[in-house]
Amino acid sequence: FEFDVHYRSKHALPWARAPAACLNFNCMLILLPVCRNLLSFLRGSIQCCSRTAARQLDRNLTFHKLVAYMIAFHTAVHIVAHLFNFEYFMDAQLDRNSSLLTFVLSEIGNGDNASFLNPIRTNETNPTIVMFTTIAGLTGVAITLALILIITSSMEVIRRSYFEVFWYTHHLFVIFFIALVFHGFGRIVRGQTNKDLLVHNSTLCADRFEEWGQPGSNCTVPVFAGNPPMTWKWVVAPMFLYLCERLVRFYRSHQKVVITKVVMHPSKTLELQMKRKGFHMEVGQYVFIQCPSVSRLEWHPFTLTSAPEEDYFSAHIRIVGDWTQALYEACGGDRNEPQEAWQMPKVAIDGPFGTASEDVFRYEVVMLVGAGIGVTPFASILKSVWYKRIQNNQEVFTKKIYFYWLCPETQAFEWFADLLQSLEGQMAEREVTDFLSYNIYLTRWKEAEAAHFRVHHEAENDPITGLKQKTLYGKPNWDNEFTNIASKHPGTKVGVFLCGPPQLGKSLEKQCLSHSEDDVKFIFNKENF
Repeated sequence: FEFDVHYRSKHALPWARAPAACLNFNCMLILLPVCRNLLSFLRGSIQCCSRTAARQLDRNLTFHKLVAYMIAFHTAVHIVAHLFNFEYFMDAQLDRNSSLLTFVLSEIGNGDNASFLNPIRTNETNPTIVMFTTIAGLTGVAITLALILIITSSMEVIRRSYFEVFWYTHHLFVIFFIALVFHGFGRIVRGQTNKDLLVHNSTLCADRFEEWGQPGSNCTVPVFAGNPPMTWKWVVAPMFLYLCERLVRFYRSHQKVVITKVVMHPSKTLELQMKRKGFHMEVGQYVFIQCPSVSRLEWHPFTLTSAPEEDYFSAHIRIVGDWTQALYEACGGDRNEPQEAWQMPKVAIDGPFGTASEDVFRYEVVMLVGAGIGVTPFASILKSVWYKRIQNNQEVFTKKIYFYWLCPETQAFEWFADLLQSLEGQMAEREVTDFLSYNIYLTRWKEAEAAHFRVHHEAENDPITGLKQKTLYGKPNWDNEFTNIASKHPGTKVGVFLCGPPQLGKSLEKQCLSHSEDDVKFIFNKENF
């Protein structure tokens, strides 16, 4: 490949080839973190051996995003380098000087058009036309456009406000991978053949190009050929795994799911209680829900709020977008009269899938921190712990739970307060109030603003939640909370579980590190789906 490197000088070729190699590797990885059934299987398989490894699988979406950023970066470098390459191609054809190696190389293959090196064959060709009339050019444009739409629509502001835009544009990955596989079939990147290197000494003949093919010369006219495509070798295995993943999802989508009960909670929160034959769950797991009458393509993740001990599984769905609003109306949320069972919309369930919260019963002491709707994983945990307590389950390792719920406004309390009231009443009735300590924080209210409210509502139960435990105002002092828990439970490992924003996660992770000593360890776990 000596002529190839010398011909496309100024280092543009290695700047194009190196990112291409990185792209092959990253495109091999990008599909694996979204094979959720595969990850769920792996998590269940290795959890008994290594909880640390299992926790890494919970960060699959973070890994997916990082790989996507690297694909975008290497694509940009690859494109810029090839733009310089095409300029060098065109310059070699325009400067028609037989004393220049670049021109001599460009003329090779003009007769039979078989062993050419310069893909721009004449000095009248427009590089833009070559770009849009070759396999490499057309597939490159398709790859770039698909990638731009996928990356931009994945921004958090679009994903949260216009989820349908994110969902549909993300499926352009099909075009991306098809174009990626065929991108190298045009064989624009060319080099001297291995057979020709045996008879043509490129090192010796590079500076004697005037003698190529002349009688008595030891330097023959070099023969070039396109490099074989390699990308398909990198991506065929993950594409096969993802195809199997989609087949599993398709099979699950046709399993019958029955909606047994619909509960309309305050603040437009819909609770669906469902049953499916053979469905088994653990605490903190989540499912993907599809409603064909709303959309046949969209699947949305929801945490299971039921306990494994219950004979149904449930999800609480907050009405915040077009899809959830359509589901709300399909379930009769906008009607006064109750709907019959046969009037309920059909739904499909994919899952359940594991999360970090599955490990909650592996710790003797547990801190649960939920922010807003992020409290949903802990509904399942609190229910399950209570069932285990009243059933005198001796296998429960967890002895103490500290539960923190942070909400910005009072409306967010309403649907979950019913569960806490029920637990509080049953704990008082059975005189087992020691295993659960909970604190509810109204973060957008400050203590001074709440003083007037409390003066006029002096009652045994809290006026906002109806619980005996009074609502606190402002944000928790995490340093005091961690210090207090560490002093009460020396010599233990405390599992800290969070479902909330990244900023809160960083703060809690920092507290875990600073308060972990020889006699007590805080292990941080965060939901990432």
